[in-house]
Amino acid sequence: MREIIGEESKGQRIDNFLIKRLKNVPKSHVYRLLRSGQVRINSKRAPPDYHLQSGDIVRIPPVRTVEKSALPPKKLSKPGFIAFQVLFEDDALIAVNKPPGVAVHGGSGISFGVIEQLRAQHPDWRFLELAHRLDRETSGVLLLAKNRAALVELHRQLRMGEVEKHYLTLVKGRWRNGRQSVRLSLRKYLTPGGERRVAVEKDADEKKGGMSAHTVFILRESWQSFSLLEAELKTGRTHQIRVHLAYLGFPIAGDDKYGDFVLNKDIARRVPGLGRMFLHAWAVEFTHPVTHEKLRLEAPLPDDLQKFLDVMNNPDKPPKLPAERTFS
Repeated sequence: MREIIGEESKGQRIDNFLIKRLKNVPKSHVYRLLRSGQVRINSKRAPPDYHLQSGDIVRIPPVRTVEKSALPPKKLSKPGFIAFQVLFEDDALIAVNKPPGVAVHGGSGISFGVIEQLRAQHPDWRFLELAHRLDRETSGVLLLAKNRAALVELHRQLRMGEVEKHYLTLVKGRWRNGRQSVRLSLRKYLTPGGERRVAVEKDADEKKGGMSAHTVFILRESWQSFSLLEAELKTGRTHQIRVHLAYLGFPIAGDDKYGDFVLNKDIARRVPGLGRMFLHAWAVEFTHPVTHEKLRLEAPLPDDLQKFLDVMNNPDKPPKLPAERTFS
């Protein structure tokens, strides 16, 4: 099969292009086709990271696929669909308020993430891709592009630091500064059990995997044992807010990877219904990729997090959460 690349696929990596075209072919097989040279672009071998250009002629070898009817039906029926709150939508992009506990995309045993569910709910959309990502436990504003040009422009804005992302988070301890800029480099590593983690590395060498990371924290409210912060991401590293705060001695309440585990148990016992990390992608500011108007999209604090703050502000109301002592 030969296909001539048009403007709608310009700039897309060949591996992602093939994965979309060969919907029922395992990714491992797609990469095997690329490695073995069976996929040709303009009659030449195609590396997996090649970015397509308009007019490229792509030769895709015959591939045996699994019909959708033969796929396990549980992938479509078991998870159920979520009615996502839409914060903004037009022909170029859609912004939704992602609920906690939902991954942005499938994988690692998750059948349907946000993007798979939206694609299934809107089969008439010819294109839909994530502009950025949120951790599974993090709620809030999530941007998705509805055409290739919008995706490329949003990625450019993110890369150039033109997108402002603001989070709300509750941390252990009493934060003292009204505004604090934190620049601490990060590095990724794997635990003995194979889980992905991130750590601060003061003398990080980017050639050896170190990543510069910059977060600005603004104090919104404080109690004896906790502080509510607004975090503005200047860079978008994996687990950046969580790791910066944990390193500074102010772990996020409910964080099961970098937090205070004794504190988390105490919170779960005293405030039923809060079974996750207190981190919410509250607002995103950017330039519309087509109209070029300035947009600010906000997602209200979810009920579980707001109830936690209500308890903090009313410690005499059951269930009681002592705000005037340090958890032990």
